[in-house]
Order: sequence, then C-alpha cells, then structure tokens
Amino acid sequence: MRKDIRFSGIGGQGVVLASQVLAEAAGVYQGLHAVQTQFYGYAIRGGPSTGDVVISSEPVTYPWVQRPDVFVAMAQSALDTGWKDVKPDGLVIVDSVYVTQLPAGLKAKSYVAPITLLSDEAGTRKAINIVMLGVFTKLTGIVTYEALEMAVLARVPKGTEKVNLKALELGYGVDPAKLPSKPASVKA
Repeated sequence: MRKDIRFSGIGGQGVVLASQVLAEAAGVYQGLHAVQTQFYGYAIRGGPSTGDVVISSEPVTYPWVQRPDVFVAMAQSALDTGWKDVKPDGLVIVDSVYVTQLPAGLKAKSYVAPITLLSDEAGTRKAINIVMLGVFTKLTGIVTYEALEMAVLARVPKGTEKVNLKALELGYGVDPAKLPSKPASVKA
C-alpha cells in the first residue's frame, strides 16, 4: 500500500503543519513508513503553500508526490493549479468557504467540506488545518483517529491542545453522506 497525499492552500492556513502531523501519525504512532515534503511560495502569508505526504506499508524509495491519490485544496488558487495532477480514481477534498468552483474536467471523486466553518465552531480559524485533518481521516481512513490525535497533541503549541482536539473531533465528525460533491455556487 502506498498513498500519495497533497495538502495545498495559501500561507497561514497551516497546510504544511497538517502534512507534518499526518506523517507523524502514520510513521510514529501507526508504524507505517511516511515521508513529508513541503513547498512555500514567495510570501509567508497569502502565498502558495503545499505539504506532501507519502504513506506506505513498505519503505518509501521515492519521496516525491507527483500524482496524488488524495488532494486537499484549501483555496481556489490551490485547486486551480493542482487538480490536474490528481489520479482519475483519486479523491479531492475542498473547503466550502475558500473554494467556490470545481474544474469541469475533474474526474476524481470530490467532497466539499465545511472546514473553515467547523474551525469557527471550534473557536479559532487557527485550527483550520486540524479540522482538515479530521475530515481527511474520516473520508480516507489512511490513518487511525487515535494515531492522528496523538500526533496533534505532540505537534500543536502548548496551551492549545484543548481547542485543537475539539477541532479534530469536529472535522472527524463530518458525515460523508451529507457532504456535497460540488460547491454551493456551482450550478449543476
């Protein structure tokens, strides 16, 4: 089993930290092989940001994600520039606030999740990446909730554990059957 995963968004959304937490959950707490790489754009906040994770049951001999099995887009610009790389039988997860339109040629299965809205419910948009990890885990099952929870507790700043655990729980609590496959602004 090898899964190539890409989290993409804009600086400040925590996609790189999310990829680090996922790699730690898989590698340290679940005993799988995991490699994480990252890319920052020209600006710390507002520029493009990507975190890639390869999770495998075998040692990872090639650490770069070229054709993601799972692509999480936290911004429209991230989706617009990255969707063509996703495997046709892959999965695309987008945020319902920051992504307003899916590309016409997208063949992968897609879910529109209220990631930003759930982070507001948790009490802070700073936890948007942790909500995203909860949604990701619920929809993919690539790592266990317990492994992810341990990695979150190991990685988030001291004093923020409670709000981040709430964010993780809210994200994991989504019902896949109730998530739309297109943003509300897209006409069928």
